[in-house]
Amino acid sequence: MPTRDEKSIAIWLLICCATIFGMVVLGGVTRLTGSGLSMVQWAPIMGVLPPLSEVEWQETFALYQQFPEYQKKNFHMSVHDFKSIFWFEYAHRILGRLIGLMFFIPMVYFIVRKKVSKSLLPKLIAMFILGGLQGLMGWYMVKSGLVDNPHVSQYRLTAHLGLAFIVYAYLFWVAMSLLFPKSDEISSNGPRSSRLFSWLLLALVFTTAMSGGFVAGLKAGFAYNTFPLMDGQWIPNNILALQPAWINVFENVATVQFQHRVLATSLFFIIPIFWHVTKGRTSSSRLGVGLHLLLLMLVIQVSLGISTLLLHVPVSLAAAHQGGALLLFTIMLFVTQQVHQQSASTPRN
Repeated sequence: MPTRDEKSIAIWLLICCATIFGMVVLGGVTRLTGSGLSMVQWAPIMGVLPPLSEVEWQETFALYQQFPEYQKKNFHMSVHDFKSIFWFEYAHRILGRLIGLMFFIPMVYFIVRKKVSKSLLPKLIAMFILGGLQGLMGWYMVKSGLVDNPHVSQYRLTAHLGLAFIVYAYLFWVAMSLLFPKSDEISSNGPRSSRLFSWLLLALVFTTAMSGGFVAGLKAGFAYNTFPLMDGQWIPNNILALQPAWINVFENVATVQFQHRVLATSLFFIIPIFWHVTKGRTSSSRLGVGLHLLLLMLVIQVSLGISTLLLHVPVSLAAAHQGGALLLFTIMLFVTQQVHQQSASTPRN
């Protein structure tokens, strides 16, 4: 059983995870509303306050007018229109700062009060460093759209999304390890045979989510808005239109959407197999609940993805789909952690 201090730290980490989850969803809304390039400066300390007067709004808007997104895309925009996109990006950046404080202040408190074990301390420091790198990655991503082409690089966008998933996963895994240090519900066989399966499936869920980052970065969801066929075909003709061939994986709209469909469809068939195999080899009620939730979330996520595509990417559905990807990843993380802990604690024959 976890100690009182371990429970407190785990709860704090899970609160941080919940806030990061909100950050990922808000980031999706920011991208979908075309708000991500509205703040053309990065001021981590001084940029906390938004424009507070009409003069300040005019100055901020004038600065935005100097960049390609206004000059080539939003040249019709007024100050009033600009405010509508500014607030999404502002909220996204403020929430990022808030997450930093939510992590740093309690971390210092727990360390000073000697509630952090020697084995946990380097993990917390690593989390803090990763969080700082995520902020830098966010600005690096934005900078790619402040040049001649007012379009954020799909490579940097996916890297930003991927790092968010990694930071989230690290916090969540450590929190679960503190709450469930070892299994107290071990079956006679144990789920050790499912351990490799769970890790591979977790990697596939992550890869599928990252392929969605390329879909978002290339706005590939606005093309081929039919399912299961793409332009009346199972495999579109122009899937290898770019040269060299490998670049289609990252820069061809048809290929990027096709591979996201293939990965998602693979999950749709593989997760039920994993559910069946693992469920039959464990008596853990906790793992059983996780497996059922995984199956349920899979159906919800696939439904959200297809609906988003068929309805030409409405903001609400697309944001829900991005949040669903992280939720599916979360449940898969929990299941993997449970399989890992139980197989580690199951005695070998």
